[in-house]
Amino acid sequence: MLIDTHSHIYEPEFDSDRAEALQRCLDADVRLLMLPAIDSQSYERIFDLVREYPDMVRPMMGLHPTSVNENPDWRSDLQRVREYLQHPPQGIDRFYGVGEIGLDFYWSNDYRDEQIEAFKAQIEMAIEYNLPIAVHTRSAWREMCEVMEAFAGRGVRGIFHAFSDDVESYYRLKRCGDFLFGIGGVVTFKKSKLAEVVQQMDLEDIVLETDCPYLTPVPHRGERNESSYVRFVCQKVAELKGVDYNAVAEQTTANVKRLFNV
Repeated sequence: MLIDTHSHIYEPEFDSDRAEALQRCLDADVRLLMLPAIDSQSYERIFDLVREYPDMVRPMMGLHPTSVNENPDWRSDLQRVREYLQHPPQGIDRFYGVGEIGLDFYWSNDYRDEQIEAFKAQIEMAIEYNLPIAVHTRSAWREMCEVMEAFAGRGVRGIFHAFSDDVESYYRLKRCGDFLFGIGGVVTFKKSKLAEVVQQMDLEDIVLETDCPYLTPVPHRGERNESSYVRFVCQKVAELKGVDYNAVAEQTTANVKRLFNV
């Protein structure tokens, strides 16, 4: 059994064949998909998918850092996140994490303060509701480490989605709490620096993800990504760690079940 810890299969890219894509997951023994939210435009799509496939998908709730940029109503959007965490909508038993949250300075440095404020506010929500966080980081690893170190010792736990920094950041973030590291399609790319880092990571710290429809792994790079392709990530991690595919599947699945209580 495999679990995709970061899937956007609710996005419009799957509107024409979502049911078929989910069946391909089952055919590949990908039995569970964690669905991180992005912003208010994604929420109803997530809710609809959970209602239709309650045994296969698990929702999270949060505001993505780039959804703070150029958004004069981002504080109202944060309040909406809190309201959903307090009172999940009809047909949604509960949310399994606060995400996708974090820092992204790739597109612009103009909203650093706002992103940091939104990120910290959502970490506080995760602490309040005893939920793990799903953390997005792009062009902001130094700032990410600084924020997480400020929360060390407060019981924060979660996943650093699409981890792509060096071994030093891996160990630095590990010291901040109960954290796992999401490894996705990038690890399969030729000359991937992430591959070297994964070789030095503990398998007990790794979870698998696709981030579909983005970051498609080899051998499908250049195509739309989908959650069934998480098996290619599993294969590559097994190769890098020098262990059996099933050993990676078993350990990463156990890691997810423990963190998200699924």
